[in-house]
Amino acid sequence: MPTIETPGCGRPAKAALRALVIGAAGFAAISPVAEVTASVPVPALAPRPDGPGDEPPEVEARVALGPGGRDIRLAGDLTEGVAARVAALLAANPGVERIHLTSDGGLVDEAEALGALVAERGLATYVPDACASACTLVFVRGRTRYLAIGGQLGFHAPYELGPGGRIEAVDPSAERAAYLAAGLTSGFVAQTMTVAPEDIWIPEPARLRQAGVVTEMVGSDRFPDSTLDSDPSPPAARSELLRNLPILSAADPAAVDEAAAWYRDGYLAGRSEAEAIAGLRQRASAALRRKFRAADDATVRALGQFVLANAAAAEVCAALAAADFVRLDETLRGAQPGRPGLAALLAQRSSEGGSAAKVGVKQSRMVRPEHAFVPPVCAGPIEAVRHALARPPHEAALALRKILLGDSLATIVSAAIP
Repeated sequence: MPTIETPGCGRPAKAALRALVIGAAGFAAISPVAEVTASVPVPALAPRPDGPGDEPPEVEARVALGPGGRDIRLAGDLTEGVAARVAALLAANPGVERIHLTSDGGLVDEAEALGALVAERGLATYVPDACASACTLVFVRGRTRYLAIGGQLGFHAPYELGPGGRIEAVDPSAERAAYLAAGLTSGFVAQTMTVAPEDIWIPEPARLRQAGVVTEMVGSDRFPDSTLDSDPSPPAARSELLRNLPILSAADPAAVDEAAAWYRDGYLAGRSEAEAIAGLRQRASAALRRKFRAADDATVRALGQFVLANAAAAEVCAALAAADFVRLDETLRGAQPGRPGLAALLAQRSSEGGSAAKVGVKQSRMVRPEHAFVPPVCAGPIEAVRHALARPPHEAALALRKILLGDSLATIVSAAIP
């Protein structure tokens, strides 16, 4: 198994984060990660003694009832008392069918107690993001075990902290027995016990299915959104939104606040992550179109040049067809790694007191618009952009506003010059 070094964080390293976590490229679908062993600061599997150590601080789990009373959300470390809190919620809410787990691990005793509750109630377990170390002892007790596409399970051998915070190996018999009793294959369990305590083994989804760890891989439309499980406050919703759709930092603050409020309200109401993704991207795209519509002529001309420089990319065509400025920005940044995308145009305008005249738009080295193949559906609109940019500055901006800042392909095509 390869080993990758990760910065100081308790969560298993991800080859692709859910950034998106929201979206088709952020809040959207994420490719399965490769099977790795990651060297990370390990979560606690036994009570921590007072004294110095290199462990990151514990994050006490937030335990809350999900929308409609059908699931429990657990996000954070399995610290003392977490099983009792879950038991109290279950006793008061007999309709709970599933528990969502987002945890780096914690106390083995708490994990075992929580796993027993899950098994006793016949609950399904679901990992929307990451579940590592002792958390997996809870996950495998689920009647049905769901892992989100892009989510991760992390395993390693048990340990305890000795004097001075030193990691000391312990007898893994109890953990081995728990995994085997849950139906995991003996070969898989044996491999988990060979992973050093300071490492995390992140198996590929196919391996997890074969070993009986995961019952089903699920998409973001299957269950209610869990992206705010650790903190559903308004500031956290806004922060999560900007983290996953950074292009919104170029939009008006009021538009960001409106999108964040819609996101949070939907989370509390039980909207699926897929619905949240689609809605947030629509709101972000509309906010960016409004921003460009209000921009000066120089900024609009720079937008036209930016699009023309990448006209042959099929994704650019698709983004224009859908009037999707989020997708357009992602495509342009992907075509030229390191480039800031559409945000640069609006940021430059702000920094120069309302003028984008100095915005530089470099043509992709891989694209020559004069000769490159352009998908037929976009041939007319792209030709319209080319003709518009050849006009005097103000006339060019007027034409580009009609071509690029409409709401549908029909609007774009109607502006095409024969």
